[in-house]
Amino acid sequence: MVIGEMDAAQVAAYFRGKNVLITGATGFLGKVLLEKILRIQPDVRKLFLLVRATDDESARRRVQTEVTGREIFQVLREKHGKGFEDFIEEKVCPLAGDVMYEDFGLDTAKLKEVSKDVDIIVNGAATTNFYERYDVSFDTNVLGAKQICAFANKCTKLKMLLHVSTAYVSGEQEGLILEKPFMMGGTLREGTHLDIESELNLIKHTQIELKANCATDKAERKTMKELGLKRARHFGWPNTYVFTKAMGEMLLGHLRGDLPVVIIRPSIITSLLKEPLPGWMEGVRTIDSVFLGYAKQALKFFLVDPNTIMDVIPGDMVVNSMMVAMLAHSEEQAQTIYHVTSSMSNPASYMTLRETAHRYFVDNPPRGENGEPIRLNKMRFFSTVARLRIYMVIKYKLPLEGATTSSVENTDWPCI
Repeated sequence: MVIGEMDAAQVAAYFRGKNVLITGATGFLGKVLLEKILRIQPDVRKLFLLVRATDDESARRRVQTEVTGREIFQVLREKHGKGFEDFIEEKVCPLAGDVMYEDFGLDTAKLKEVSKDVDIIVNGAATTNFYERYDVSFDTNVLGAKQICAFANKCTKLKMLLHVSTAYVSGEQEGLILEKPFMMGGTLREGTHLDIESELNLIKHTQIELKANCATDKAERKTMKELGLKRARHFGWPNTYVFTKAMGEMLLGHLRGDLPVVIIRPSIITSLLKEPLPGWMEGVRTIDSVFLGYAKQALKFFLVDPNTIMDVIPGDMVVNSMMVAMLAHSEEQAQTIYHVTSSMSNPASYMTLRETAHRYFVDNPPRGENGEPIRLNKMRFFSTVARLRIYMVIKYKLPLEGATTSSVENTDWPCI
């Protein structure tokens, strides 16, 4: 089936009667996907949500609090009215578990039930902190992908395994980036070879050394963060997050066998464009922190070339791409990769961000403690560190030095 020939009705029909296992459902993208499936296809059979919890009842409460109870489900809640909770209980099945454990830590009975019924697996679980501890990031982003693949191979009627990665597994390259898989051992730095098993052993060895030296929690965190960054840069990746996501892709491709696999690589995911709530965003994420800092006048200047393309993609567009890809490649015994980005088809520069933010806050000014609107100046951009330093000297250093000199000159010194 050609993607361009699909319509919304075909995508919705694909999920009718399907059982879907979703990891990372408590995250931003997971919520958007869950809500979309339930809204466009109320006849989906069951949505299994794997969440970290001590037991299934705790998992249920967590889903109720952190997922279905959130504002993004407002449209669905209004659609079902008083029957909303019953609808959710019928369709959504929380599972207490963790992707880093074999069989996700599920008991035998639950494992048998899920593996027998699941048609689609969506792996959205990830640690997204760029500079996370190496062991923590490795557990979720690398070993998690391995356990997902192992579990998928036990699912007797599986039609699709979709894995959410990131466009930045390609590192800091420029130009056309091909949608091709990472082969085991491959890196972004010429002359290096990546052995995932050796990386795991390095983590374990470092943990043993830290314990033997009675390292404090703070020292342990610092060491593990520095180790992740060091290993990432050694192999050509800029940070621990994208490095471990790349390793996760490698393992998935290596272990999938004949599984139908789609890997989605979005760029910077931002607020919703259209549905169900235009502009909805949960918390402060990625580029949104720039808007917030500007609104509070805590961020008056920014070190970036204003002509640089800012590759952001709305969360609902990412989810739409995921759902279309599931339909297009269902039951194919192949691995397919999609970059879900905006820089080629709809490029937006940082200058666009500045002008858009300023225009928005002129029409919708933030208010101070007295309730009066605050007038914001446009954010200053500096394309080089040298220009930023010159500005800091003229704007802050020289006036401070002048004030200090004036203060000294005007002092009525006592006679000695």
